[in-house]
Amino acid sequence: MTSRQRLLTALRGGTPDRVPVAPFGLGKVDPDTETGRELISRTDPFISVGAGGDPFLGKSVPTTTRQNDAETITLIHTPKGDLVRRHQRTAVTSATVEFPCKGAQDVERLLSLPYEPPDLDLGDFSQWRERVGEEALVMVGIGNAVCFPATMLAPEDFCLLWADAPDVMAQMTEIGARRLNTYVERLCQAGVDAFRIVGGEYVTCQLGPKAFEALITPFDTQLCQLMRRYHAVTYYHNHGPIMRWLAPIADLGVDALDPLEAPPWGDGDLREARRLIGERVCLVGNLDDMEVLEQWDAVAVKELGRRRIEEAGARGFVLGGTASGTYTERAARNFVALVDVAQEMAR
Repeated sequence: MTSRQRLLTALRGGTPDRVPVAPFGLGKVDPDTETGRELISRTDPFISVGAGGDPFLGKSVPTTTRQNDAETITLIHTPKGDLVRRHQRTAVTSATVEFPCKGAQDVERLLSLPYEPPDLDLGDFSQWRERVGEEALVMVGIGNAVCFPATMLAPEDFCLLWADAPDVMAQMTEIGARRLNTYVERLCQAGVDAFRIVGGEYVTCQLGPKAFEALITPFDTQLCQLMRRYHAVTYYHNHGPIMRWLAPIADLGVDALDPLEAPPWGDGDLREARRLIGERVCLVGNLDDMEVLEQWDAVAVKELGRRRIEEAGARGFVLGGTASGTYTERAARNFVALVDVAQEMAR
């Protein structure tokens, strides 16, 4: 099988010629180096790209931006008053230090903005498909509907809005879902055949089961049904403790779930996951990019890889990392070493 065939077979619950070994992206490895070329040709990478625009706010949002040293201040001009976002940079990283919405009143202001659907841009998708051919699976990454409130409010305010005004949170998520579904359908019609859905962890890690039932189940189920109508892969990403959420996520109708962090960083147990949800969902990951693949020697990594394949089985399983996107050449070499393990076990 080619890498693309191998991944699609596993993601759809089948048994490929060997368990795919799938780094998420190429990390910090230049694809034009010898290591980069070997990583692409030997392993089965996932490549996730954007598709242009903001499905939640749309285009033509009236804003004013000013720079204050290392801080970017953006005013969003709504019919009911301005909202402020502040983004700060340091020598090491950058982060939003003030979010546009602080509570229900600001959500009302945000939703008063006229909405115009964004333009699609599949340039990166097409270029990567052409570049890697059958040697990787190229997906479009999208946020689910709860990403609308979760990216407009600071984490504390996001939690407080659910506690103080759950109807407002539900309204915002429902509006986000309508806009997102229209956006995704356009992508499907344009030829996108695989999606990686992020955002579930905003609820599983911060809000809890009642919020999952209200903000994830109805909207993400609908999203997966839409993708499946176009025969597109529905690949779900959810960091954090995962075992208690396996059945609710499987019930959404997803094809695959990552990254299933193993202890001590998470509670992902492949054998127990199989007991809980069987082969309803392809399991992806369970090896830590930075703490295992980036740190351990090849002998230890290969032994752990054997155990993971034994625990999950060869059907509907992809041996991968934790989607950090930050691994370097050392982890890349360990990903390549794991291919030898997968081949040996297939024989």
